[in-house]
Amino acid sequence: MDIFRLIQNIRTHLKLSFDEVDNWFEKDKAILNHQPSNGGWTVRQILEHIYLTNFYLLILIEKGSKKAMRNYQSLDLNLEIKNYSFEVEKFEKVGEYGAFAWIRPEHMEPKGELNLNEIRSLISQQYYQCLNYLDLMKNGEGLLCKTTMTVNELGKINVYEYIYFLSLHAQRHVTQMKNNVSELF
Repeated sequence: MDIFRLIQNIRTHLKLSFDEVDNWFEKDKAILNHQPSNGGWTVRQILEHIYLTNFYLLILIEKGSKKAMRNYQSLDLNLEIKNYSFEVEKFEKVGEYGAFAWIRPEHMEPKGELNLNEIRSLISQQYYQCLNYLDLMKNGEGLLCKTTMTVNELGKINVYEYIYFLSLHAQRHVTQMKNNVSELF
């Protein structure tokens, strides 16, 4: 496993996902506020949900990165890298809207308490937080801490995989936003 390639691939995925999300803030009010016929969220609500989900995932990523850096003192990083294989297939469904039932916690549901400029700024900050964690764990240290992810029964995943999950989650909702717009035109 080339850990440096993995980190670069996650970095690239983050850039593409966050750029795509950012483009949605430029849409006109009719698109942002369109209530889909299935009763789902508006684009504006989806953008807030992305921010909220990132917020809570980044708490776990921060804790995981701190623990991984502590574990670096006592665990054999080279052995972890040698024995690691990134199972991209197990994550693919996370980025697909509607691929499986997803019961989100109430604290990740949009409440309409932030304006779009605030949400955009916060999501931009979250992107840079992700990059900072990748920089912090640039030599593979992110493999040294695993935490259970219950979504789609992913099980124990490392800090890099959590960051990838965050990026896939945004991608999932980009598809949802596109579906909303397709109803309008």
